[in-house]
Amino acid sequence: MKAQALADHLAENLVDGEYQPLSTYFSDEEVNSFEVILEDTNAWKMFFDGAVNAKGVRIGEILIPPTGQHYTATAWLQFFCMNNTVEYEACIMVMNMTVDQDVEELLIMGDSDLIIWQAQGEWETRDVKLLLYRQHVEDLSKWFKFVEFRYIPRFHNELADALATLASMFSYPGNVHIDPLEIQIRERHGYCSAVEIEPDVQPWYHDIKRFLKTKEYPEQASGDQTRIIRRLASGFFLSGEVLYKRTPNLNLLRCVDAQETGRIMNEIHARVCGPHMNGYVLTKKILRTGYY
Repeated sequence: MKAQALADHLAENLVDGEYQPLSTYFSDEEVNSFEVILEDTNAWKMFFDGAVNAKGVRIGEILIPPTGQHYTATAWLQFFCMNNTVEYEACIMVMNMTVDQDVEELLIMGDSDLIIWQAQGEWETRDVKLLLYRQHVEDLSKWFKFVEFRYIPRFHNELADALATLASMFSYPGNVHIDPLEIQIRERHGYCSAVEIEPDVQPWYHDIKRFLKTKEYPEQASGDQTRIIRRLASGFFLSGEVLYKRTPNLNLLRCVDAQETGRIMNEIHARVCGPHMNGYVLTKKILRTGYY
């Protein structure tokens, strides 16, 4: 409240002819802007991040060539660094990687506005500890035909931050090599399984239905398989030749085989009144309709 009162007093009592605009150490509003990365550029893209906490000092980098592959690297630093110096260490490490691979065009992106704007020459480097880092970045930049430094918000640099966190998990001495990880896109829950037509054209519920009808097991069933069939059968109900699945609210869902499943999915999904829903919603709709 005191600060607001002072600001109001200054705003109401302007002095003509004595106003001078402030020349601040920080850049303008472009610091908080994010430029869209052009996909048609032939430059390699580089993301870097560093972190200092109780677990130590670690850095993470990502290199993306124009072909789209992702090359990742992490490092554990065995010497003390501040937040700004570790960001410089991450930037220099990945620049050295690109120099070794004879990269000619490089787009460097990070969430440290201080490092990016100092590398661009927009900000002065007043900290003595950062002078050598900035000079080395300038020397490395001369190896490229084209190099650009670009600031991105932190939420656009989450993968590099995750790699820096990964480095903190390996505190034992020596280098650690982890093969590249494959990131899969899963569109359904892990417990969902596809119903396939068996070679003998028997439905998926054939063994359960036969057990409820005749108390017989498959000929080649082991002890564990017989126990599984008995346990599964307790959740089903047989009425004549129609098998139903019991639900927790005591409703009954008619069990259908793979051929009936395809016809039901087409009817509910794409007919005249079909809403063309996605897989998860379509599954819930089929269950509400009364099929399993």
